[in-house]
Amino acid sequence: MKSKTEHSQLRREAIGVAHIVFFVVAAAAPLTAVVGVSPAAFASGNGPGVPATYLLVGLLYLVFSVGFTAMNRFISGAGGFYSYISNGLGRSVGVGGAFIALITYNAIDIAVYGLFGFFTNDIVKTSVGPDIPWLFCSLMLGVTVYFCGMRNIEFSGKLLGLCMVAEIAILLLLGLAILLSGGGPQGVDIASFGPQSVFAPGLGVALVFVVASFIGFEATAIFGEEAKDPKRAIPRATYIAVVVIAVFYAFVTWTICLHYGPSRITEVASTQTATMYLAAVQVRLGSTAGLIMKVLLLTSLFACALSFHNTINRYFYALGREGVIWSSFARTHKAHQSPCVAGLVQSVLALGATSLFAFAGQDPYAVVFSWMGTLASIGILILQILVALAVIVFFARDSRRLGLWHRVVAPALGVVGLGLCLYLMIANLALVSGSESLVVDSFPVVIVLVGCLGFVFANWLRSARPAVYENLGRAFG
Repeated sequence: MKSKTEHSQLRREAIGVAHIVFFVVAAAAPLTAVVGVSPAAFASGNGPGVPATYLLVGLLYLVFSVGFTAMNRFISGAGGFYSYISNGLGRSVGVGGAFIALITYNAIDIAVYGLFGFFTNDIVKTSVGPDIPWLFCSLMLGVTVYFCGMRNIEFSGKLLGLCMVAEIAILLLLGLAILLSGGGPQGVDIASFGPQSVFAPGLGVALVFVVASFIGFEATAIFGEEAKDPKRAIPRATYIAVVVIAVFYAFVTWTICLHYGPSRITEVASTQTATMYLAAVQVRLGSTAGLIMKVLLLTSLFACALSFHNTINRYFYALGREGVIWSSFARTHKAHQSPCVAGLVQSVLALGATSLFAFAGQDPYAVVFSWMGTLASIGILILQILVALAVIVFFARDSRRLGLWHRVVAPALGVVGLGLCLYLMIANLALVSGSESLVVDSFPVVIVLVGCLGFVFANWLRSARPAVYENLGRAFG
């Protein structure tokens, strides 16, 4: 008979670098990010300079990753950012960060459910005929994600790998077809990567959209307890994921810019926002490829939902294991060693919130996806800034024989760069969310209040349950 402890352990040494990269790149949802986000960057940002903007943001996240991965040598586990912040800035701030992470990642899942329902409803209507309620499609996705997430971590890694390869393949084929045919009306050139294009008016706005496309890369740390040789696997997976995402996005947006012509890309993105890539695929690869792209858009959203589902589960699991929340969250599946209770609760919460939006008559794209995506983007940036600060403080107490670049300079540059991106995002909330609602305007305040709630709760634990408080963050040391 197995003990309770045996039913609260994650699957050890189950995944390698490739699996972790699949999780992270799938969370970034390449097809969804390119098709759904880059047109807005082209239209409202620096136009033909967008491809290089992806490289700039990729460079920023590589710098951020220097301190992030250095700290991973000493702090790792299923708590992700929670463990980093706890061990760097203190237990109370760590719990505040965990609360922000929970609302942030759940917001992403809700956004994805809304977008999946929207696209599925649209594809079925235009291809077959029946008008299936978008909420029904979202619920079906949620149930599928729950059962997939309940399986062992290797299953999710392999499934996400298949989805990732398929969605990347069609965009690569599009890019290669454009290049091999001589580009577009203005031929093939690299002017998009020149300083005049990159540092043109609108760069700040483009940064806001581009940064949002990288959400999810930081989830590498979540799988520290399930990775083979985590001290090496997590840093490798982090750097590989950032480079793959940045280079891939830059290549695809550069070739689509060539297809329409650098001088016209802003106009096309403004007038054909939703169909810009689909139209290019149909012209370059044929109508069948266009249909395949629609299907792959759905698998991209499924992969994104599954990846973030696994991320949120491990936050719940870590907090349950330490007694911060209901201890049953730390219970794992007997056969698959997955956080099954956390998975069930997360699915109910996300689908419940999605259902409330539907019952209130809210639009799945304009409100559910746009609003929740905006909320998540703000939350992620705040978490990343806290982690960069945590790295500096952690190594200030003990340098662990690391140089200044790893423990001070790189994380400080990360704080400055991410802080600028956060400022730009908050300053352009109406543009990012597509809404001037007071609810959207309140998002930064809401996230800060959630973090303060976690901070206050942790301080209550210190006086009411000191044993629990003393254990915060230690499971990851």
